[in-house]
Amino acid sequence: MTEQPASRRVVFQYLVPVHVEVEDGQVCRVTVIDETPVADPTIVEGDASYLAEAVAAADDGQAWPSWQFGY
Repeated sequence: MTEQPASRRVVFQYLVPVHVEVEDGQVCRVTVIDETPVADPTIVEGDASYLAEAVAAADDGQAWPSWQFGY
């Protein structure tokens, strides 16, 4: 039986542009521009030694859509 490699998990955060729409003094929609290259990531939890590899996997040049929240 072959041994499975241990899973590696890392959660990181970085700043991205956000478009916020306000209507009648209340936020009605937020659009996160998800195509921004990862810059200055901060580790949130997990294996910090895996951060560089995780950032490279997350920032592989693949075009991602923007995420919208609201009505």
